[in-house]
Amino acid sequence: MTAPKKLFIKTYGCQMNVYDSERMAEALGGQGYIETQSAEDADMILLNTCHIREKAAEKVYSELGRFRGLKAANPDLKIGVAGCVAQAEGEEIMRRQPLVDLVVGPQSYHRLPEMEAKTRAGEKALDTDFPEEDKFEKLKARPKAKRGPTAFLTVQEGCDKFCAFCVVPYTRGAEVSRPVDRILTEARDLVERGVREITLLGQNVNAYHGAGPDGDWSLARLIWALNDVDGLERIRFTTSHPNDMADDLIEAHADCPKLMPYLHLPVQSGSDRILKRMNRSHTAESYLRLIERLRAARPDLHMSGDFIVGFPEETEQDFQDTLALVEAVQYGSAFSFKYSTRPGTPAAERPQVDEAEKDDRLQRLQALLTRQQRALQDAMVGREVGVLFEKPGRLPGQMVGKSDYLHAVHVDSDVVVPGDLARVRILSSGPNSLAGEVLPR
Repeated sequence: MTAPKKLFIKTYGCQMNVYDSERMAEALGGQGYIETQSAEDADMILLNTCHIREKAAEKVYSELGRFRGLKAANPDLKIGVAGCVAQAEGEEIMRRQPLVDLVVGPQSYHRLPEMEAKTRAGEKALDTDFPEEDKFEKLKARPKAKRGPTAFLTVQEGCDKFCAFCVVPYTRGAEVSRPVDRILTEARDLVERGVREITLLGQNVNAYHGAGPDGDWSLARLIWALNDVDGLERIRFTTSHPNDMADDLIEAHADCPKLMPYLHLPVQSGSDRILKRMNRSHTAESYLRLIERLRAARPDLHMSGDFIVGFPEETEQDFQDTLALVEAVQYGSAFSFKYSTRPGTPAAERPQVDEAEKDDRLQRLQALLTRQQRALQDAMVGREVGVLFEKPGRLPGQMVGKSDYLHAVHVDSDVVVPGDLARVRILSSGPNSLAGEVLPR
């Protein structure tokens, strides 16, 4: 029997890259590969890259340089670059790093088996096309291996918004939604393999408009269909745009039993002037009114957001407007970053804010967000919440899971195992997690 080949995948960036890495592993599984956690004993190394941060490409080249010794020791080792840096850089990657055998963009993962065979024949393989065929339909899963209790499921890719700071429209392409029947089939397959919670993914997921049996479906209608899948207990979705938060999706937060009370809704800035310069197509006021409607529908909804500070031409007053918006919303969690230039985007060509000023503003914003996060987390003490347990904790007898509100929760218990969904009373709040006790069933 031929020994299996070993595949090492390093994933950067968003949840969609995590999902894509799983599908790439499945695609190469048909070529006899099994995954390994060590690059040192791999027959193929894949870097699934993200282009959202400054100097992302340079970091990839630096990482590739670390593999030079492995390639020298094992000339049969194949090295590939996937993801958004691969899409943006293309054959330049092979020119700068000749040790790279394979470069594949996010829309071409289904072609990996053919590309891998090409590298085994001693050729280089490059594919950064935007093919017409559905890559998800081509990426058939391996035999039904057991899964953990949570999973990502990509339902939409690409973006048509063209925010001035963002490379996604250039690296992931225009908005494309997967057909309803294929999503439901994949969801049922995940549940059969042990999944109890699914997070629907998309660069602009609430713009979903996939083909259903009677015309295009909205994200809300898809969520209601998933709500009827036996064995699926929880539904989440990310990442959304304020302009696509339709009425039926707001109503789903009020009425859909399996849709969790957590919403990630990036705003980026609280300044209307900067939002216009970002090409965000919403205002601070329209965003705040939207939050009001969502909380009227689901009063216990925990909000998460994204913020960019130091965007080109941002003044101190613009930044103060952002702080005011944060105070008004009261976020349960958030991601905040200094603006960094993305080559090829409009904002990269504009006058930049001083780095020291960016640092100062980021520290002030993060201090406020941390206070809000901790206050809302502390307010959970004494409450009863649902917790889906995912894995053992660091301490003996400890189990860790996520609450309805996506808080990390740990308990000392010998009655729950990964995959159990239990009621938990929260006893204390730590810096980044909650401690609780499992209630009798």
